[in-house]
Amino acid sequence: MHIAQRGSIRPFEVMEAFREAAQLEAAGKHIVHLSLGQPATQLPDDALSSIYAAMRRAPMGYTDARGMPELRERIAQHYHDHYRLTIPAHRIFVTVGSSAAFMMALLASFDVGQRVGIALPCYPAYPNMMQSMGLISCGLRADASLGFQPDVALLRATPPLDGLVIASPSNPTGSVLSPEALRDLCAYTRTHNIQMISDEIYHHVTYDGTAYDTILRYDDEAIVVNSFSKYYLLSGWRLGWAVIPERLVRSYESIVQSFFISPPAISQYAALAIWEHDDLLRSTVARYAHNRSRLKETLEQIGFRELNAAHGAFYLYGECSALSDDSRALCQRLLHEAGVCAVAGTDFDQEQGHRYVRFSFCGDMKDIEEACIRLKAWHTSFVHGVL
Repeated sequence: MHIAQRGSIRPFEVMEAFREAAQLEAAGKHIVHLSLGQPATQLPDDALSSIYAAMRRAPMGYTDARGMPELRERIAQHYHDHYRLTIPAHRIFVTVGSSAAFMMALLASFDVGQRVGIALPCYPAYPNMMQSMGLISCGLRADASLGFQPDVALLRATPPLDGLVIASPSNPTGSVLSPEALRDLCAYTRTHNIQMISDEIYHHVTYDGTAYDTILRYDDEAIVVNSFSKYYLLSGWRLGWAVIPERLVRSYESIVQSFFISPPAISQYAALAIWEHDDLLRSTVARYAHNRSRLKETLEQIGFRELNAAHGAFYLYGECSALSDDSRALCQRLLHEAGVCAVAGTDFDQEQGHRYVRFSFCGDMKDIEEACIRLKAWHTSFVHGVL
């Protein structure tokens, strides 16, 4: 029987690494997970209680395809409170995770064969989705000195694009586009009729007073993709949102209705509850900052380089050539010899990722401490030829 070509995309190595680690755990080996970007902080009891109460009083059936009105209004309020922007709630769509938000943004914005740029290294699901939809994913070789983020000079040197995806803070590097850089990019893309899609799922997860802004301040025709999985701690609830320009609202809604019907009701109640726990969210970012400092120090001690761009998100993307020029093989050694699960850079950049490894530091502080102990012990054995 025929197998469709749209499924012939690269496996998601993060999930492959996580699965192999789980198999080792099932066999009795203790693994410290530095692979998935999944916050360890649990929802507080009163948030869970409010979700249970909603389950008792309200049917958990289909909601509006765009999401519950009260949640969309709450997201609109967030844009007003944090960014001082007025975004009409009818332009906000609650989605089945940010992945669905991004998928529908591509479907609503581009036709088969159109060219969409994305700076390398990048979140691998993005070019994979583009490939499966028949779009041309154009990897832009960004400069490490700019945190692997695109700039106007890079766009000028690139053949014409129909779209551009940016991510700030970025996965895997944690780099952040400054408001000035974001403004300049938007001025260029507007002039050249390039549809912007901005991945803002790590907004509010920044360090050292790093300045950032939403693209909507500079381009009201841009599409924003956001998530409740990262800053808002709801990774397993599979809920995100998108802000859509007026001209795309109807087509985006039609795609949502046919592909997903509606986002899950119970997850939307969870999202409404988590907005009331700002202190918990802020304290969790403070824990990330501690983890980042501790892990960065250890990785530098054992030979990783180029770790300075992690101004946001919760990843360190380290250059590993002092240890190996094959990041996949290195990650296998770390998993089996040190019991530390990290992800090869080839997941994020097929051309140069063999020189990089991504480490997630959103776990518990005790797990990060244990990872640092194991990494140092592994490196000592590595240097002395024991391994």
